[in-house]
Amino acid sequence: MNLPSRVRIVEVGPRDGLQNEATSVDVATKLELIQQLSDAGLSYIEAGSFVSPKWVPQMNGSDAIFQQLPANSATVFAALTPNMQGLERALACGVKEVAVFAAASESFSQKNINCSIAESLDRFRPVAARAITEGVNVRGYISCVVGCPYEGAIEPNKVADVAKQLLAMGCYEISLGDTIGVGTPAAIEQLLNRLLQDIPPNRLAVHLHDTYGQALANVLRALQMGISVVDSSVAGLGGCPYAQGASGNLATEDLVYMLNGMGIEHGIDLAKLVAAGQFISQHLGRVNASKVARAL
Repeated sequence: MNLPSRVRIVEVGPRDGLQNEATSVDVATKLELIQQLSDAGLSYIEAGSFVSPKWVPQMNGSDAIFQQLPANSATVFAALTPNMQGLERALACGVKEVAVFAAASESFSQKNINCSIAESLDRFRPVAARAITEGVNVRGYISCVVGCPYEGAIEPNKVADVAKQLLAMGCYEISLGDTIGVGTPAAIEQLLNRLLQDIPPNRLAVHLHDTYGQALANVLRALQMGISVVDSSVAGLGGCPYAQGASGNLATEDLVYMLNGMGIEHGIDLAKLVAAGQFISQHLGRVNASKVARAL
């Protein structure tokens, strides 16, 4: 079985996870969570989002968070910047890495960011160019790479087209998001078979939701096909807004446990990670969604 010797885990709990939680979290608690995750060995943490608080109230306070994060940390603290205004705010806070997000579904793009896929990419080009000029790395996200709540199954060719445009504007890596978690290992294989025709595996990451309990199986298939970067969320933070009662993000604890069992390096202390997940779950008054955390 051809597997990577090391996997880089992108922790998205403080941003993608918390923005989907019903309970608002104050700046001090977010900072404590981020610090605990960094102490557990996570080298890349998505710490906030420079979006309008009107649209995503949970991300209010991102400026304060980035201003208080340690500037000389070995951990990369990244932010989502959907437009030039968001990028300017991020640059003012000294953010070293930003992300832009497009969709592979026209309907999802319209409902999520009120514009077409082409319009969203046109909006991101100057953002990416400015960020790169300032020495800031840019990561690209694609939503709905397998299925869409409005359109159903998504053609891999559509994903490939968006991915190539994001790479062309300067994104160093593309994170493939199964936003509603409908993917199976066969669907992930079909998607990656198409993308890997044009894009080397070291430019791709997977962001696989666990709505239907397929996330770990899908991650395994991606690893077998040469992908070595995986997005996940501590304590499985974040729900899926399109499948009521469904879990959303893959829990980082569950991913780490699987990698441990396979002898794949990742640099994370599982006990410290579980403690961070328990900390934020208690604060939110919710059950920890990680099966591993509950078992331990």
